[in-house]
Amino acid sequence: MENHHFIYPILISSITALGLVSISLCIAAEFKKTKKKDLRFDGELCYLPGSVDFEFGIGAIICLVMAQVIGNLLICKIFFSRDHQNSSSKAKKKPTINGFMCVLSWISFVMAIILIGTGSSMNKSQPLGEGWIDGECYIVKDGVYIISAILVFVTLSSTLGSLILKIKKKNQVETRWQDTSTS
Repeated sequence: MENHHFIYPILISSITALGLVSISLCIAAEFKKTKKKDLRFDGELCYLPGSVDFEFGIGAIICLVMAQVIGNLLICKIFFSRDHQNSSSKAKKKPTINGFMCVLSWISFVMAIILIGTGSSMNKSQPLGEGWIDGECYIVKDGVYIISAILVFVTLSSTLGSLILKIKKKNQVETRWQDTSTS
């Protein structure tokens, strides 16, 4: 029963590390993305070489997905634990800050994945005449990856905030349960 006191800090540290790596990769992608000067145009056809940004983007997505999944699995584990269900069955179900933070986490997560994924796929090599869509070459606008990094930060903060609130609430319930069982 006491093993969760060791596992929670390890998992929270892992989630934080994955989120910070994702943010760092987004910032690195902003500086390494394909520039307008790299575009080659020969009248009708265009060519855009690939950049390291594609790998940075994929790495950012992988780290973000791992952090989100680990965090939400842990939140679900705490939420569906027996102690939590016994204590919350008496309370009315109403929207909480914790629920708001979970929804915010998922909304910012989806937006970040879309921005990073689209930007990364645009920075993959666009061969002559093929381009990115309909044979046209596209370049990622400045700031897209910075906005993605901000969204990753919002995702990370809201996931960790929700997780910490759940852990705190679970610890309060366990403390009350132990106090009532010893009296």
